[in-house]
Amino acid sequence: MTTAPVNIHATAIVVGKTGLLFMGPSGWGKSMLAFTCLTEARRIGIDAALVADDQVSISVRDSIAIAACLPSIRGMIELRGTGIVRIPFIQEAPMHYAVLPGHVTGEDRVPPEGETTVVSASVTLPVIRLLANVPLPLAVLMAKAPEMGR
Repeated sequence: MTTAPVNIHATAIVVGKTGLLFMGPSGWGKSMLAFTCLTEARRIGIDAALVADDQVSISVRDSIAIAACLPSIRGMIELRGTGIVRIPFIQEAPMHYAVLPGHVTGEDRVPPEGETTVVSASVTLPVIRLLANVPLPLAVLMAKAPEMGR
């Protein structure tokens, strides 16, 4: 079964075979964090690609959340303060985790185990929390999801 796509404000990437959907408020740094993860992954020899930045089309196919990009913005990512750059991309990919902002104040320093978030009416994903200013975001994500680089 396939659901109709829903357009959400997020950034979707794939590292290895793991899909990461960066979600959160405008200005949090979703695009820059995703770009940093892509760059880190390639630097250490892991395949990685952008799926979509800013506008992500989410649907469900055979019980799997699929992220896709609108044709008009394929391969483009906005790096705040730098502008739009073109990078390698793939047209669609399964999403495995939602990456959400951690609390800078220290509130919920240890997020609950098994946290999930509703991405759309038919999509719920497990959550990994991440601070926007973490120096090596991919290392943090891989510590939470060790299968990522495989």
